[in-house]
Order: sequence, then structure tokens, then C-alpha cells
Amino acid sequence: MRISVHLNLPREVGSVPAVRKLLRCALSVLQVDSEAGQDLEIALTEACANVVNHAAGADSIEVTLDVAEDRCAIDVADNGTGFVAGGVDAPEPDSDRGRGLFLIQALSENVRMQSTPRSGSLIHFEKSFATAR
Repeated sequence: MRISVHLNLPREVGSVPAVRKLLRCALSVLQVDSEAGQDLEIALTEACANVVNHAAGADSIEVTLDVAEDRCAIDVADNGTGFVAGGVDAPEPDSDRGRGLFLIQALSENVRMQSTPRSGSLIHFEKSFATAR
């Protein structure tokens, strides 16, 4: 079984828990291991929060969830001004910011980021897992 969903949500704080809950429901239906599911929920939350907090000029968050019994792929995109792509360094220990992309890379696989000036940004990440059956 596979669940695929494409969402176009307003760029606002309330969209983040909504998409996280949808992911949680899909993972539950497919009986995905709860630890792997929690990792994905955190990564998705961070990706969406980055759009809400940093995507200058964007008016929406586009999220694509592709969930199967053995893997999940997620795309989070915006139509903002873009960003300067670079490496993701570990945040300073005493900083309360700068953990989003670092966490996404730590909790998922095949992370790819792209940004086009004045056309928006995309972050793609995946996670493989075994079912709880």
C-alpha cells in the first residue's frame, strides 16, 4: 500500500501541525515503526517551519508526502526569493536557532536542497524503515 498526498498550504504557523498530523495518520495506517515516524515528523516540522520563518516573499508551502510501508519521501517547497545554498554545519551549542537543516539531515536520508533566486526553494528528504507488523 502507498499513500501519496500533495498539499498547498498557506505560509502560516497553523499549517505546520496540520501537515505533521497528516503525516502521522499516514504512517499509522501503514503501521510504520514509531521511532522512524517520529524522526520524520520532526524533520517535516523543521522543513515547514523554515518556510514559515525564512521564505521571504512566499505565500504558500507546498508539501508532497509519499508514504509506503518501507519508505517515505517528502518534498517541502515554497515560492519565495530563495536562499544561498551551502553546507549545513552543526549549530553552536548555546544557540537557540540554526538547528532545522541540521536536524533534517540527522533524522533522514537522501537530503537534497535547491534554491532558485526569485523562484523559491525545495528540500527533499527520505527515510527507509521496516513495518511494525
